Amino acid sequence: MSEQTQEPGSSALRRVVVAGAGMAGVQTAVALREQGFTGTVSLIGAEPHQPYDRPPLSKAVLLGKAEGSAFDVDFEALDIELRLGCEVQGLRPGDHELDTEDGPVPYDVLVVATGAEPIRLPGAEGVPGVHLLRTLDDAERLRPVLARRQDIVVVGAGWIGAEFATAAREAGCAVTVVEAAERPLTGALPAEVAAPMAGWYADAGAVLRTHARVERVEPGTVVLDDGSRLPAGAVVVGIGARPATAWLSGSGIELGTHGEIVADQHLRSSAPDVYAVGDCASFPSGRYGERLLVHHWDNALQGPRTVAVNIVGRASGETPAVYDPVPYFWSEQFGRFVQYAGHHAAADTTLWRGDPAGPAWTVCWLRGDRLVALLAVGRPRDLAQGRRLIESGTPMNPALLADPARPLKAATA
Repeated sequence: MSEQTQEPGSSALRRVVVAGAGMAGVQTAVALREQGFTGTVSLIGAEPHQPYDRPPLSKAVLLGKAEGSAFDVDFEALDIELRLGCEVQGLRPGDHELDTEDGPVPYDVLVVATGAEPIRLPGAEGVPGVHLLRTLDDAERLRPVLARRQDIVVVGAGWIGAEFATAAREAGCAVTVVEAAERPLTGALPAEVAAPMAGWYADAGAVLRTHARVERVEPGTVVLDDGSRLPAGAVVVGIGARPATAWLSGSGIELGTHGEIVADQHLRSSAPDVYAVGDCASFPSGRYGERLLVHHWDNALQGPRTVAVNIVGRASGETPAVYDPVPYFWSEQFGRFVQYAGHHAAADTTLWRGDPAGPAWTVCWLRGDRLVALLAVGRPRDLAQGRRLIESGTPMNPALLADPARPLKAATA
């Protein structure tokens, strides 16, 4: 039976290859089976480990409370071929072949889910005691550092820097966080929202040094540009991540300003039969009127469902599904549960619910009378209700919204 005459959902002669075995890659493979895809599904991962979830690396795995965070997926039962410890090296869309260190891999449809890679601190590579925290191996190398309670310098006061500093303080380490900007989370949150978070470091017994740039790293010492020398049994670098797409050089696939794959609203790349999902791809948001590049776990969970629906739906000529989520992420730091939903860049009004000096508060961003984003600290009900209100586009009453005692769902116009 030819592919053209197969029944919808039947794909015995088709092969989907997924490049990347993190959350986005694994969820794509699983979602294909859930959508009834019966062809071959191959999942290719650069790391030798069984595919695993990343958030526990900066928490339970790092502190020795868990040995790993492997996904609870029976790949054999789902008939998903795992090719681990196999790095992708290039792509030839015209030949429908993915080049790997084990040789070329043909595909009918390719899903690129290679994620992001940490930005390294210039001049620090090869210096003993300098660490990243992105992979299971990174976490396992850092675990004994925390167990020995060494003095630790964290470079970067972003989300990962704060989470690692939290774990290091919990382990009893002396921690200094060095941030080149004037406050934590520069670029992620507006100044007035990030400012209260600076005090969390001191509350937890960590030292936060802002306006501080690393001049160089020596064994056991971090030298700042003002001449300060910080003792460092270990240095953990958390200065951001970039899409892991260098291997696509020469493929002809369109990349954006951050090196990400420019996907359309259906998560298709510029090359035929190639989709892109997760940290390595941006997508146009009709909701927010701009292209979004979202480096968070929820995006890697939600996007694969759209990709799987669109791959399976092609066989039956279904209208492709559009990917336009309300972005969401969370962070556990310094005893606080921080959650964010939406995209605040286009907002014209900022409202506070509660005192940012207290343990629980929320910031709401509005465009006109519509809620477009919110940040909730210790107020999970605000986040859950606010996320639904963003999705529905429900008009809000700002005066009611600013009352922290009133549920968000009861603050509508």
